[in-house]
Amino acid sequence: MKLDVLNIQGQNTGRSIELPEFVFGIEPNAHAVYLAVKQYNAAQRQGTHKAKEKWEIARTTKKLKRQKGTGTARAGSMKSPVFRGGGRVFGPKPRNYSFKLNKKVKELARNSAYSDKFANGGLIVIEDFNISTPSTKEFKQILSNLKVSGKSLMLTSELSQNVYLSGRNLPKVVVSTVKDTNTYQIIHSDVVIISENSVKHLSAIYEQQ
Repeated sequence: MKLDVLNIQGQNTGRSIELPEFVFGIEPNAHAVYLAVKQYNAAQRQGTHKAKEKWEIARTTKKLKRQKGTGTARAGSMKSPVFRGGGRVFGPKPRNYSFKLNKKVKELARNSAYSDKFANGGLIVIEDFNISTPSTKEFKQILSNLKVSGKSLMLTSELSQNVYLSGRNLPKVVVSTVKDTNTYQIIHSDVVIISENSVKHLSAIYEQQ
C-alpha cells in the first residue's frame, strides 16, 4: 500500500510512502465507528437541562375546590401537573451523558475510518512543512494547491502553533495531531491531509500497543 507524497504546491515530489496495512487497509467496521461517534457526541452534551417537578413549584398548597360534588376530577393543589404552571411529571434532570468505550473498539473505529478514507480516495500525504508566521491566507493557498475545497482534516505529527493558528479561522478546516484526532473528525471530513512524518508516527503508535 503506497501513496505518492505531494509538496505544499500540490506537485508530486517523486517519492511514495508505505502506508501501514493495519491502519489503512482493514475492512471497515461500521458498528465500531457508530459507537465511537456516539460516544463523542454524548460527551459533547452539557446535560444541564432541568425542569421543576411538583415538589419544587413555589405555589400555594391550598385545596382548590371541595373533594366531592363538583362533577370534575378531584384536585389537591395548583402544583399538580394537570394545571398550567404546575410541576412537570418525570422532567429532565442534570446528568452526564458520557459513557465508557473499550480502547480496542476506539482503535478499531479510528482505523476503520482511515481505511475508508484511503479506499475512497480521500487521503492525501504531503511532505512536512511549517509556516513562519500565522497566515490564514497562506494556509488557504496550500489547500487550493492541493485542490481541496470541502471539509478537510489536516494531521501533523506534532502540533505546530503557527499551522494551527493559520487554519483555525477556516470554518471547514480542522488541524490536529495524529495522536489527538478521533473517529468523528475523520469521518466528518471530505479529505484527510496527513504529513509524511505523521504516517511514520502513526505506525509507531500502533506498533507499541
